[in-house]
Amino acid sequence: MLQKRWNILTADEDKVQQLYASLKIHPVLCKVLAQRYLNDFDKAKQFFRPQLTDLHNPSLMKDMDKAVARISTAFDQQEKILVFGDYDVDGTTAVSCMLRFLQKVYKQDKVDFYIPHRYREGYGVSKKGIDFAIEHGFTLIISLDCGIKSVDLIKYARENGIDFIVCDHHMPDDLLPPAVAILNPKQKDCEYPYKELCGCGVGFKLITALARHLQLDDSASFEYLDLVATAIAADIVPMTGENRVLAFYGLKKANENPNYGILALKELSGVQKELFINSLVFMIAPRVNAAGRMDDARKAVQMFIANTPLEAKHYAEQLHLDNTERKEADKNITEEALAIIENDGLLQGRKSTVVFQSHWHKGVVGIVASRLIDYYYRPTIVLTQSGEYVAGSARSVAGFNVYEAIHQCKDLLLGYGGHFYAAGMTLALDKVEAFRDRFEEVVAATITPELLVPEIIIDAEVEFKDLKQPFYNIIHQMEPFGPENMRPLFVVRNVTDSGYSRIVKEQHIKFSLRQDNILFNGIGFGMAKKFHLLESKKPVDVVFTLDENEWNNEKHLQLRVIDFRLTEDNTIAQKAVS
Repeated sequence: MLQKRWNILTADEDKVQQLYASLKIHPVLCKVLAQRYLNDFDKAKQFFRPQLTDLHNPSLMKDMDKAVARISTAFDQQEKILVFGDYDVDGTTAVSCMLRFLQKVYKQDKVDFYIPHRYREGYGVSKKGIDFAIEHGFTLIISLDCGIKSVDLIKYARENGIDFIVCDHHMPDDLLPPAVAILNPKQKDCEYPYKELCGCGVGFKLITALARHLQLDDSASFEYLDLVATAIAADIVPMTGENRVLAFYGLKKANENPNYGILALKELSGVQKELFINSLVFMIAPRVNAAGRMDDARKAVQMFIANTPLEAKHYAEQLHLDNTERKEADKNITEEALAIIENDGLLQGRKSTVVFQSHWHKGVVGIVASRLIDYYYRPTIVLTQSGEYVAGSARSVAGFNVYEAIHQCKDLLLGYGGHFYAAGMTLALDKVEAFRDRFEEVVAATITPELLVPEIIIDAEVEFKDLKQPFYNIIHQMEPFGPENMRPLFVVRNVTDSGYSRIVKEQHIKFSLRQDNILFNGIGFGMAKKFHLLESKKPVDVVFTLDENEWNNEKHLQLRVIDFRLTEDNTIAQKAVS
């Protein structure tokens, strides 16, 4: 197992004390809140009690009034509207929400949707999609989760009598497409107060603005909140501000009155209990994404817009099958890739990983790159053959800009795109070796040694005596978790094995630990190789999240162990919150 760096966050002690005075909750939890900039009573109250009234007025978004006016004109003049979206969870949920809403307030036969095929058309607005619109008489396209960089294609649409409304959340370039309205809070001159919406979130704001323009109750847009929450969870956007409010109420809807598609996937995933953000991330999202990875993402939309549970189940079963195939491909390719690295001493000693096999499935190379980082913690690229060319996906480690590293190899590439932690590229078959060597050169020259060691950011130190039900209840109220509001990670020091810890299913550890005569049980997945540390009977320090386990209708607290090491080995760095 990879050795990890432990870093414990610090917080301003005065702010912690002020919070403690006003909230009267455990000081450790006040410290966690202060680290998350929830450092006064009002901010904490808004955090713990999110309200739909906290959502911003959609008309604050640049071009919102233009977008509403153009759609109103389309209604008045009986124009055909095409809803266009990306093939991932964010894109397909956004399309489903917008399509359903327009069909309700306008006419079903005047609205249709288009999802580009991942392999035949690639990411974003496609020429094939615009040609489809021309051929079928559409005069307005609403693009969701894409379009901000499609300058030439939107110009081509305009030359053919089609207007575009772009709803996107990716960083805009200086040159913007010639759309009639661009809704993207990341535009330099957009005054919208919250910048971190996902694509479906931006689409939701347009739906809200349209509903208000049509003098409908806000509940007309709130019925899509479970799909918005699914997009927020899958797109890994910050779980702050509006995203937190939307995810909070979206989860509520997913549990009380879900979209038929979510209901069908929940049943197929075998989830019997309440859905949490993690359920959306690990059970719903992979099945939706698998449609685009393995086949055609249209069926994800067809599942979300289904009018009956039976119809939704028909499409959900296809997604479930795609996901089973995806898992099989992912497992096989990961094993092959690991074997390549393990049998090549030169590759093992590098600061980067670049592996290539022509037969690997293009739809899973990004997932495989992430898996390889779990074994060899370094920037990783997995390449496969795609037609006459080679295509691949890159994933990075915390703190290293993989997009910038690929940019420095651009003379060897036919095309590339992405961001800090993930990117994609295409290149000619005869350039693979040169690219592998150049990428290694760039990474080796720019990455620092500590970035090659995975870091665990710990929120606070606790003792077993702190871990009582009221403590857990407050953590539970911090849901939904996500970037910038992760489930708190704690460290407990100097605990010993009670003698009852054991290995289960050959790879996991069932912990039974003691500190000052207090016993705590826990589970550590994939940690069996470190079991010898417990057997040594020496004190250990343990990093964990606090969970609640239900067994025979009884609930009790348990540790979900993330890492542990001998107490004497342990130096934990202090990491200030900047």
